[in-house]
Formats: sequence, C-alpha cells, structure tokens
Amino acid sequence: MGNSEAKTDVILIGAGIMSATLGTILKELAPEWNIKVFEKLDNAGEESSNEWNNAGTGHAALCELNYTNEKPDGSVDISKAIKINEQFQVSMQFWSYLVKSNLIHNPQDFIMKLPHISLVQGEQNIEFLKKRFEAMTNNPLFQGMEISDDPETMKEWIPLIMQERAPDEAIAATKINKGTDVNFGALTRMLIDNLKSKNVDVNYNHSVNDIKRTSDGLWELKVRNLNTGTVERHRATFVFIGGGGGSLHLLQKSGIPEGHHIGGFPVSGLFMVCNNPEIIEQHNAKVYGKAKVGAPPMSVPHLDTRYIDNEKSLLFGPFAGFSPKFLKTGSMFDLVTSVKPNNVLTMMAAGAKEMSLTKYLIQQVMLSKEQRMEELREFIPNAKSEDWDLVVAGQRVQVIKDTEAGGKGTLQFGTEMITDEDGSIAALLGASPGASTAVHVMLELIQKCFPERMTEWEPKIKEMIPSYGLSLMENPELLRDIHSSNEQALGLSEKEEKEAKELVFS
Repeated sequence: MGNSEAKTDVILIGAGIMSATLGTILKELAPEWNIKVFEKLDNAGEESSNEWNNAGTGHAALCELNYTNEKPDGSVDISKAIKINEQFQVSMQFWSYLVKSNLIHNPQDFIMKLPHISLVQGEQNIEFLKKRFEAMTNNPLFQGMEISDDPETMKEWIPLIMQERAPDEAIAATKINKGTDVNFGALTRMLIDNLKSKNVDVNYNHSVNDIKRTSDGLWELKVRNLNTGTVERHRATFVFIGGGGGSLHLLQKSGIPEGHHIGGFPVSGLFMVCNNPEIIEQHNAKVYGKAKVGAPPMSVPHLDTRYIDNEKSLLFGPFAGFSPKFLKTGSMFDLVTSVKPNNVLTMMAAGAKEMSLTKYLIQQVMLSKEQRMEELREFIPNAKSEDWDLVVAGQRVQVIKDTEAGGKGTLQFGTEMITDEDGSIAALLGASPGASTAVHVMLELIQKCFPERMTEWEPKIKEMIPSYGLSLMENPELLRDIHSSNEQALGLSEKEEKEAKELVFS
C-alpha cells in the first residue's frame, strides 16, 4: 500500500481538456491550493481531446446546421446557436488571457483561423438556409456571414466541392471568415505543462479504481500505479471526474444519489482522411452539411481542413460506429458493467425508444468503404477511393437519463455536469460541443461547487474573462473590443494569419 495519509485540496481524474481547463482556472483563483491529476494513459489529452479523436471545430455555431432548427411556423430558432457562440467566446477570452500572461505560448500551434461554411442541396434546404442566414445576420454575434447560390462565387469558396457539378444543381452555402480550427490535443498538453510548472502533481499511468466518502467528509481514491502495480490511497476535499467516457463508472462508484438513474450509450466515430496533398491543397474551410432525415445530431456530415502537428490535412465524416467500450482504450465490458439496479429501467426505456438510432448505428457499422465514398461524393463529386483512408476517431458516451420533457430513458446529445449536494464532487459526462465550451462549463462548475468563494474570486474571473456575467450579444461594443483583443493575442488577424501559414508550410 502507498501512503494512506496523502491529502490534497483538489484531485482531477483524467488529463483531458476539461481537467486541464479546470486545473488552470483554479490555479489562477487559488494559487495556494494543492492539486493532483491522475491519468490512466501515458500522456495528456490522448482520449476524447486528442486531435485525431476530436473534430477540432471551434464550435461557435457558425456553420453547424443542427444548432438552428426550423419551427412549425417556418421561422428558424437560433437560440441554441447564440448560447453556444457566447460559450465559445468565453473560451477564446480565457485562451487570450493565458497567452497574454505568458502561461501558454505559440497559439498558432493550437488555433488557426478558418472559414466556416454551411452547405445545403435541394430547394427546400436552400429556403431553410436563407431564413437561417436572415435570422443570424440580424445578430451581432454572427456579423460578417455571407450567403450565395451562385456557382461562380461558390467555386471561389469551395473549389474542390464545386468541381464537376451539374450547372443546374440546386446548391447554396453561407460562409463566415472568423471561424477557427482548434487542436484540442495540443492545447490540453500546453495547459498541463503550465500546471506542472506551478507544482501541480501530474501522474500518468495511474488508474483510479474506486472513490469513497470517508467519515470526515473527504473523498478517498484508490489509485493503481500501472507501472508498478502498487495501490495508493489519496484523499481530497474536492474531486473532479473528467475521464471522458470513463466518468460514468467512477460517478457510480462514488455512490452519490445524483448519479442514480443515469446511463451511457457509447458511439464511436470514423473519419475518411485524405492522403493526396494535391487534393488537400484545394480545400480551405470547415464545411458542414445537413444530417440526413432520421439520422442523430452527432452524424452531421462535414469536410474539414485541419491543422495537425502544423500540417494541413483534410477529413470527412463522421461515420458512426459501435463498440461497447466507453473509451478507445476501454474494456469490451464497459457498457454491460455500467448497468446497475438504479439505472436498469432508464437504460431499458432508452433501448425501446431509440430503436431508430440502433438501426442507424447497425447500418453505419455495415457500410463498406465504397458506400462511405458514395457519401463523400455528395461533397466531392469526383472523389477517388485510393485518395482516402479510414481512421477510427474517439469514443463518445451519450448520456441517458430521465427528463421531464422526454420521460424515462431520454438520450441526451450535449454535455452534462453532475455534482453532489455539497459540491465536493463533480463529474462531466456527454459529448459535443464539449471541448469548445470547456471554459464556460468549468466556470459553471466552480460557481456550483465553490459558491462561498465567488465574491472573492469574481474580480480575477473578470480579469481572465472580461465578458463574465454579461451577454456579448447585448453588448456589441464589448463584443467588438473582445473580438479584436482575442484576434491579436491568438494571432488570428488577417496579416498574421497569412504569415503564420507561410511559416508553417515553408
């Protein structure tokens, strides 16, 4: 046994973007606190946050059509897009603060400016896109968006997609230049390096096997050192479970009642990755299409330029896959062992309700490479099989819970935060838009778990996030100031962007 008396202020489970963000914020607010991180793998950001396992879209709801839906009266509801955009702006402000404070360096290694484009086909969808464009451009958050159904204009925007299309095809797009591509793996590693420099104890190859409340109100973690096989016990006042798909099992082990009646459904993602540099060079945007009728929200097809290890790449997907694992490096028994007496009815209700999703996943798993190429050809009409390879991306665990609106066993597609009554333990479950909104989500967690410290911490939070507590949509001048300050700090202004690219590819 290791030292059973090891007590610390905060333990973060998992070294992904969520734990890295929470640790970074807490170290700014309470520099004197002791923080420990336990990560099962041998590096930070290797699961959901990894650049190959994450779509890398700075989700600001600029191009994702599933964040704006058509209401029965034909108008377009953009409230979800507004919410997600405001949350992404919070992340951008925090990252800018970190760069200006010299806590992280070389922002071009994790963020690049890239046009975000929505693309639709067919008259009905074009009608929807026009209404969406009108609703969005009336809002200060989405200023600068353009729309076109003119083939010549679209050839300038998306040359690769417009090649060999029938001249009379009904197709339209909106484009906004202030979109970004974010390498969340690189950002996570930067944040963890900064934490290490501030004496945060980061332990790789350490698996948390159990969490229990002790009689004095602390949390005791049973941690196995995977290198030596020894079991250590660590105690903490506050525990954050940020282990991606692995969080559900740990939440269940904590025994808190708030974790009851919650299940998880794993969905894996597959992407086609282009291996032909000539084709990669012809595309420079993130282009999101519309999900097919009956397909779940996480299956919105998109053709993305990505910058990974300072190299330009091109990905298309996602195709859904199924594996009972909750993590890419998880166990085949993850799904089965997550079913407990207190969530079995919730899980069964979801199974009955989600037959269409199950059917969809089975169809997706059965697709041949050629069938996947057919889907890609809706974006790139002349795509050739030999130019594309299939890559397995990360596992996502969609939350299943009982809700008032959806009833028992409702599948959730967002991010869920679960805390116990006294705020001494918190777990983050769910998927998209996850990483992009990490700063907002972690600030919410801090408000919920440390309410007694908020008055003292607020000035520092406002220094890090100038718009804290305000709506940017309702403060257009503040929005403008913050936008130009972020662009400068993160190296996203036009001139610097051009130079950064030349630097990358020279």
